[in-house]
Amino acid sequence: VQLQASGGGWVQPGDSLRVSCVGSGRTFSDYGMGWSRQAPGKEREFVSGISRAATRTAYADSVKGRFTISRDNAKNTLFLQMRNLKPEDTAVYYCAAGVTVTGAILTATRQYGSWGKGTQVTVSS
Repeated sequence: VQLQASGGGWVQPGDSLRVSCVGSGRTFSDYGMGWSRQAPGKEREFVSGISRAATRTAYADSVKGRFTISRDNAKNTLFLQMRNLKPEDTAVYYCAAGVTVTGAILTATRQYGSWGKGTQVTVSS
């Protein structure tokens, strides 16, 4: 599956932003989906994951309560709504897809086999 993320930008601390990811080439609903991010000088880290039918979600502790992942399988689209953004959220955000069974969530970056090009999110005053 090919993935294309969009919606990044520059925001101030406390602002909200929604990034999106469109999938193509394969059946979107066959994949567990997720978001990871990579800040300068740091390793890529898991942010959030969602099961194939959106029945289950998971979040990194650093974003729990502020970020919401969702998906629209009819439109082959994955979303990440980010609220109360902090400077430490600054990173390139990547969407990813992984083969999984119904109901399962992929919570490690190594579990994802397909990656899109990232979208930059900068949080700064």
